[in-house]
Amino acid sequence: MSALLLLADGRFPAGGHAHSGGAEAAVKAGRIHDAESLAAFLTGRLHTAGLVAAALAAAAAAGGELTDLDRQADARTPSPAQRATSRRLGRQLLRAARAAWPHPALDRLHALHPRGAHQPIVLGVTAHAAGLTPEQAAELAAYESVNGPATACVRLLGLDPYRVAAVLARLGPQLAAVAAEAVDAARAGQLPAASAPLLDIHAEQHASWKVRLFAS
Repeated sequence: MSALLLLADGRFPAGGHAHSGGAEAAVKAGRIHDAESLAAFLTGRLHTAGLVAAALAAAAAAGGELTDLDRQADARTPSPAQRATSRRLGRQLLRAARAAWPHPALDRLHALHPRGAHQPIVLGVTAHAAGLTPEQAAELAAYESVNGPATACVRLLGLDPYRVAAVLARLGPQLAAVAAEAVDAARAGQLPAASAPLLDIHAEQHASWKVRLFAS
């Protein structure tokens, strides 16, 4: 349980605090402007990018073939900016994970992808190294898909943190359902490919900005 709490903690040095998960671009486009629009954004993100990430993490935690999973992650990430961000976050998470939970699986992942594997795959292998289950890896990935953007919007819009926390709390049942769906898909060997075109478009636009608060 301590490993689960540590990985879910925004203070774990995996680099996620510097990324908004597409929220900064959505704020600029006017798609997020209050708690209600944030809830809509997070719901969509959870059922698309969150579902895909959760399934990849569950498959990696269950011992899936890492190079194949990394290729599948690439195929499910059409935006070059998002692919670069995912690998950068994977590289940072792997560095932190190898310090916290030394394990041959983490060393092997580093050897296979010295420039960084996709973050959900690193998360899955990290979960395995820390003694967590594929179910817990999926829950972590699903949670990360909404918690990061929610936290970013407190900074971007000055939203009431109590209302933002309430938004996340109300997403709890959906988060659990998405994680369960992801685990079932990983076990069946049929990883989802849910798309979110606006996230891809916003990611490319965001990458071109000269002034921004978050890296992505």
